[in-house]
Amino acid sequence: MVQKQYKRSEKSSYDKQTAVGTTGMVVSPHPVATEIGKKVLIDGGNAVDAAVAIQFALNVTEPMMTGVGGSGFMMVYNRDSKTTKIFNGHSRAPQAAYPEMFVDEQGEIIPFRDRSTRGTAVAVPGILKAMDAALEEYGSKTMADLIDPSAKLAEEGMSVNWVMKKTLDNFHYRLGDEARKLYMPGGEPLREGDIVKKEHLAKTFRILQKEGIGCFYEGDIADAIISTVKEQGGFMTHSDLKSYRISIDEPAWGDYKGHKIASCNVPSAGGTTLLNILKLLETFNIEQYSPKSWEKYYLFTEAMRIAFADKVSYFGDPDFVDMPLKGLTSEEYIEERRKLLNFERRNDAVDFGNPWKYDSVKEQTVVRQPFEKERERSETTHFTVTDQWGNIVSCTSTVEHPFGSGIMVKGYGFMLNNELTDFDAMPGGLNQAEPGKRPVSCKSPTIVFKDDDPVLTLGSPGGPTIIGSVFETIVNVIDFKMELKDAIEEPRIFNANGPLIWWEGGIDMEAKGNLEAMGYEFADDALVIGNVQAIQFDRENNRIYGAADSSREGGAIGLEG
Repeated sequence: MVQKQYKRSEKSSYDKQTAVGTTGMVVSPHPVATEIGKKVLIDGGNAVDAAVAIQFALNVTEPMMTGVGGSGFMMVYNRDSKTTKIFNGHSRAPQAAYPEMFVDEQGEIIPFRDRSTRGTAVAVPGILKAMDAALEEYGSKTMADLIDPSAKLAEEGMSVNWVMKKTLDNFHYRLGDEARKLYMPGGEPLREGDIVKKEHLAKTFRILQKEGIGCFYEGDIADAIISTVKEQGGFMTHSDLKSYRISIDEPAWGDYKGHKIASCNVPSAGGTTLLNILKLLETFNIEQYSPKSWEKYYLFTEAMRIAFADKVSYFGDPDFVDMPLKGLTSEEYIEERRKLLNFERRNDAVDFGNPWKYDSVKEQTVVRQPFEKERERSETTHFTVTDQWGNIVSCTSTVEHPFGSGIMVKGYGFMLNNELTDFDAMPGGLNQAEPGKRPVSCKSPTIVFKDDDPVLTLGSPGGPTIIGSVFETIVNVIDFKMELKDAIEEPRIFNANGPLIWWEGGIDMEAKGNLEAMGYEFADDALVIGNVQAIQFDRENNRIYGAADSSREGGAIGLEG
């Protein structure tokens, strides 16, 4: 059989990025993390155990994307109870945060690169508490045991891969002094193949093994975090760390062409926006078009523009604001918004709608946010795992932008996030910064069900492009009947509230020309959008299929038995 070749990255290995199993599957953006998750399953651990081990491993292998200094949403499907929960370890603002924190004395928005690499960008991290809570409810192994493989990996060292090299080349300017010592020895970024030992990170992991995660929020590690943040001009305090709490949330639920879909709920706008896009598309029978047709690209683009116009206007932290979620997801509102799709031109009338009239909550003022051309895309990471009992974990975790704030905790070797920059820079709206508040996210760990059984689980990094990557992959599987790897690799496009359509190499150039004639603008060059990791279940034939995205090194391993 001739293997299909995927061109989104010439350095990705096809044979390591797809797998078939019968009793389990692990898919992550780094093969070492995937291998660590596999060993947990082989040793009798369940999906939650494996997910915790993978998350620690990614802190070693992808520190520019995720780590204990960040946050994450861990969606857990428990086969016995047939319940789906989100262990929400999203970051929170320190008590000293305030709505005008990202505007200067003249009322102008501080440039993104500046405001995202200050101590004032650092939110209280939550991923450790989310993992701890998931382990307490569903785990079968101890946190200490699950940390151990990654502690050893950090001590022994590992080679820099092409993904790390590329990120360093493009974003080394984000690194602070402490991080530069590790990632830019001698003033030059590490090269592919360099071996890096992370003694300080290993020390952190060994402390967590011995003392538990409490020391991160109240012990020596907490002291180091606060000291580091204050040195960088931040205002996080010991009290902020000590008082941090997670939530355990119900997913955002929706349906699409006979499938029930669970995705991330507020304060992530990802799930609801994803579901709205799918509902906008549902009646157009998109399968009648070619996957590379202008009609498909048109529908994708306009549906994203419509849904994102509402996303940037109507989402916030549910602990602080009322949102018109019932209105946004009502059939009447979706039908009203669907009328904006005309197949003629880029509809300049697309703007936020009025979901309030379909809801009972009090109407709030919309504060428009300026388009920031220089705003960098966040990176993040996603992984997914299923075990021999049929449990599933779909987890998206992050330090936000590449290397987060660029601030590494002195003597402890992990990066701190810059997630406060997910608040609106211009205050006054639902997503303005406030003490203890969680910023709006786009993270979308997702599980798709058919007849109450999971048939697909997936997610992606990429800031707002997460939503595009996930819904496009779902459409490729459900509507275009693609095999899982093909569904992931099909070139994607993305547009939200900016003027340009981002596109991946491989989209049809004739279709692109047709859209340009309809008033759309495309970025000058192709770029990578997202990094989907997915598992598909074939219940009839007792097969589990895993696929990793070639835009990173990625690894999928299936278990048989």
